[in-house]
Amino acid sequence: MPIKIPDQLPALSVLANENIFVMSENRAVNQDIRPMRVAILNLMPNKIEAEIQILRMLSNTPLQINIEFVRLHLNESKNTPKEHLDEFYCLFDDIKHKHYDGLIITGAPLGKLKYEEVSYWQKIAEVFTWAETNVTSTMYSCWAAHAALYFHHGLNRYLRKEKLSGVYSHNTVDPMEPLTRGFDEEFKVPHSRYGEITKADYQSISELNILAHSEQAGVYLVASKDKKHVFVTGHSEYDAGTLNDEYQRDISTGTAAQIPENYYKQDDVNSKPSNSWRSHGCLLFSNWLNYYVYQITPYKLET
Repeated sequence: MPIKIPDQLPALSVLANENIFVMSENRAVNQDIRPMRVAILNLMPNKIEAEIQILRMLSNTPLQINIEFVRLHLNESKNTPKEHLDEFYCLFDDIKHKHYDGLIITGAPLGKLKYEEVSYWQKIAEVFTWAETNVTSTMYSCWAAHAALYFHHGLNRYLRKEKLSGVYSHNTVDPMEPLTRGFDEEFKVPHSRYGEITKADYQSISELNILAHSEQAGVYLVASKDKKHVFVTGHSEYDAGTLNDEYQRDISTGTAAQIPENYYKQDDVNSKPSNSWRSHGCLLFSNWLNYYVYQITPYKLET
């Protein structure tokens, strides 16, 4: 079964051209099954690009998934057309009476700000609290992972002197953990962040399990023992060229950016990067949907 998305969403044609199984809303309404209901709180500036990347990861599953895109406020975005936001996004305040099988909260370019300095901190804190009772399992990505760990467990990050940017090798911790079932013994993941939480800090919280880490990039995948929270510090959803786009953007703004590690062939920024992490990303999202959402969520959501 595929993900179900609105007929006019730009991601529909992009993913179809990649031979990824998606289903238009019109076709899906004729299927007599109980689809998973997954909300995506998209905090990324370029929302269309993030939509495509996340939907690509969610597509490799036998479950039918109804997707709802969510935003926190009505503020206009300089990177996403207002018409797109108005057509495909709903406000959190308009859906917070609902229950969802899964929730994904993306990263955000807020790496150097203190959490309380973020303009929408109070609102996203409200989302964190709401998800405790209205969502079966929530996946937090990059900045959202660190923000949720701070909110729920008081774990504060420290800021690296230089941005962690590149593609790094990782290893799993527990061979019996369902979220990492089927992972290779060594797998690659892109990272792009300033924030860091130490392994010792994670281990100080008894409710958390470290599931995967990297010698270079640190702890990558953490989950609560009750499976309600999954914290992902890397970006397995990234396209092959995303780190390059970020690097070129930093250079154009005068930032003293480091070349992403283990990314360009022989560190030649004119070479075309290749994607060596997509299979892992698809498996991570599929395992989350199956073992942390579908196997646990009630057959009938309250609303």
